[in-house]
Amino acid sequence: MNSNHAEARTVTQRTCTVLIVDDHHLMREGLRTLLDDVPNLKIIAEAENGQDAVALCHTHHPSIVLMDLSLPELDGIEAILQIHKGVPNTKILALTASATEVRAADALNAGALGYVLKRSSKKELLQAMDIVFHGNLYLDPALNERQVIALMAGTEESRRFALTRREKQVLKLIAQGDRNREIANKLTISLKTVETHRLNLMHKLDAHNAAKLTCRAYRLGVLDNDV
Repeated sequence: MNSNHAEARTVTQRTCTVLIVDDHHLMREGLRTLLDDVPNLKIIAEAENGQDAVALCHTHHPSIVLMDLSLPELDGIEAILQIHKGVPNTKILALTASATEVRAADALNAGALGYVLKRSSKKELLQAMDIVFHGNLYLDPALNERQVIALMAGTEESRRFALTRREKQVLKLIAQGDRNREIANKLTISLKTVETHRLNLMHKLDAHNAAKLTCRAYRLGVLDNDV
């Protein structure tokens, strides 16, 4: 996986047909305007939900799908799975606001070839599209590639991020701004036990204050499940 492919071009050398998938009309319109003057790129269709995206891929066989992940009707990850299975020659580039390693791992495991953030510049988006168009993997440089790969593979490193139920409870309260003594009272455990859990969390998540703990937890998806 390479977020800065050495041979990347900002414009493809062959005609690239594009399907834009986003549930916000303004976003679809903005992307169409942004890409309209790019040589060798042709927007052939738009979809506002996952089901329409899958159907349009079967009809038009686009070169690339720009796929939002938060979609009605059919979630973006499930849409990626279905498109990858049913229209394997179509390349999928997840285009999302979610700057989390766990979400990127989910999208790539489902069959996307790239993951780029909506805050990217036009140049960065075109680079990502070109890399994916030529069959290579692209990961937005704002994400930690090593962690994404570990999460995709389910390696020992990814298991290091796994938290116990109690650790998740403590972490959730830390994220809410509670201090150690407040956490101890709410969970009916000793202050020393809370301090031990906090130290373990800092070690597991490689974060050394409450703000970084919370940020890392959400990016790695460790607070996604109920605690």
